[in-house]
Amino acid sequence: MTRDATTAELVARARRLAVPGERRVLGIVGPPGAGKSTLARVLVATLGPGLAVEVGMDGYHLSNAVLAGLGRDHRKGAIDTFDDAGYAALVARLAAARPGDPPVYAPVFRREIEEPVAAGVAVPSDVPLVVTEGNYLLAPSGAWPAARARMAEVWYLDVPGDLRLARLEERHHAFGKSRDDARRWANGSDQVNADLIEATRDGADVVVRWTS
Repeated sequence: MTRDATTAELVARARRLAVPGERRVLGIVGPPGAGKSTLARVLVATLGPGLAVEVGMDGYHLSNAVLAGLGRDHRKGAIDTFDDAGYAALVARLAAARPGDPPVYAPVFRREIEEPVAAGVAVPSDVPLVVTEGNYLLAPSGAWPAARARMAEVWYLDVPGDLRLARLEERHHAFGKSRDDARRWANGSDQVNADLIEATRDGADVVVRWTS
């Protein structure tokens, strides 16, 4: 069942996970264009750097060179175009960290170059909440279940299909695709991924429609 939730309600729920002296990982999952990264940034900015830091799953995209070598570059973003074992290992390190431990450095994905960049974000050990977002946090295959097992909560972010597609087309166009190519990608490869992701929603702790 999907429940409507305001920004204030979601921030309050995240704040309850941010217990000083402890470490919890909050996952935000949903199909491409659902607003996962936007919500993660809002939560982290509102809670502040002393309570929360964002670490995206997209830092574990395989590089363009590796994808080309595997023959998967034409469907970048599919579940088998990520290093799921690497991501699961990172989530385990993040979940296990305690105050006094050295920081954990996580990769980031740079859309302007369409490549992952190593050690793009530092996660201090005394920050109690790590917010991680991505498409496949609830996937039942590969190493994804190991990553999900270390998350205190996972929220599935729901959004009307027409709005999600419009966002995707604009994103692809903003990063260099023609309007026609942006539309084809959003309705093609992205939609295949969205269908897979939607099938995992029952594994979430809560399914939310972010209203404001």
